[in-house]
Amino acid sequence: MENKVPDKPDPQTSPSAALGPLAGFRIVEFAGIGPGPFACMMLADMGAEVITLDRPGANKNQKSVAGRGRKVVEIDLKDKAALGEVLDLLEHADALIEGFRPGVMERLGLGPDVLLARNPRLVFGRMTGWGQDGPLAQAAGHDINYISVTGALAAIGPAETPVLPLNLVGDFGGGALYLVAGVLAALLEASKSGKGQVVDAAMCDGAASLMSMFFDLTAAGRWTVGRANNFLDGGAHFYGVYQCACGHFISIGSLEPQFYALLRQLAGLSDQAFDAQMEREAWPSLKQKLTDVFRTKTRDEWCQIMEGTDVCFAPVLTLAEAPLHPHMAARKTFVERHGVTQPAPAPRFSRTPSTIREPAKAEIASLVREWQEKDSFSR
Repeated sequence: MENKVPDKPDPQTSPSAALGPLAGFRIVEFAGIGPGPFACMMLADMGAEVITLDRPGANKNQKSVAGRGRKVVEIDLKDKAALGEVLDLLEHADALIEGFRPGVMERLGLGPDVLLARNPRLVFGRMTGWGQDGPLAQAAGHDINYISVTGALAAIGPAETPVLPLNLVGDFGGGALYLVAGVLAALLEASKSGKGQVVDAAMCDGAASLMSMFFDLTAAGRWTVGRANNFLDGGAHFYGVYQCACGHFISIGSLEPQFYALLRQLAGLSDQAFDAQMEREAWPSLKQKLTDVFRTKTRDEWCQIMEGTDVCFAPVLTLAEAPLHPHMAARKTFVERHGVTQPAPAPRFSRTPSTIREPAKAEIASLVREWQEKDSFSR
């Protein structure tokens, strides 16, 4: 754990690296919060030229992790003259991403009908919580609400109460990642058909999609209603989190028989009661037995015994500890930029690696001219 966060240039952060698999694609982002900026961060890391349109005086934090890699244009979208410039810019873009409530872009004069008439190949990415239609489409909400109606929140946590899985399931898993997948799929299709389309990415849809396996398990009779009552939700003794003597935690996922056998061997679980691995009725008592066992040693001691084996084991690390873990450090999963430790671009590409690019202010008129000149040669 004594490794340091990489601070030297590497293929993922070096300006001299290849331009990334999305090099040449132009994406216009209408500034927002949460999943939209995160999606645009990923697209920018992968080489797309992302232009963020933000309100005058926004003064974006140059150290922002989710805001990295953009050219930022400050512009008043309610100004008719500025609106004309935006229309000119979008006429030469491959995609746009916006996260306003349904109808806002239309009221600004920037709805899909208007933009696709000027630029038929444009991919129009829309990021909302509830989606573009439905009874709740115009209601305010946050990640917690969007995952509540999908069954996801009800399934996470101890028996007593659901637990909030940060913003990972709604904003970023069900929202940003589905938006990225949708925009990339639409760009791929547009490259063949020459026609763009609207991508309606709703966090409630994405979060519901993420629950596919659990609907499958329920249909097969292998998943029951109720938290901490199943083999992947903390109900089983062999798949969960345990506190150690030092107060820190470790995680085990010894699901398969061979991994469970190794857990028993390395943890000294000779009690025959542990033979009942898959007997649900035995789980509470076995969980207590295993709780007592793990409290006999510190986290570091358990790491010495189990880490790197087929027990399926890992220490539970904090945000400060994670970048220092030997595996994370060896893979340079975290990097330092402007004194801020942050995740490096993901996923990784063998020939056109993703790269963290620095944000910069830009003028919309110069961008339009630049894109017009490029289009005169390539389109």
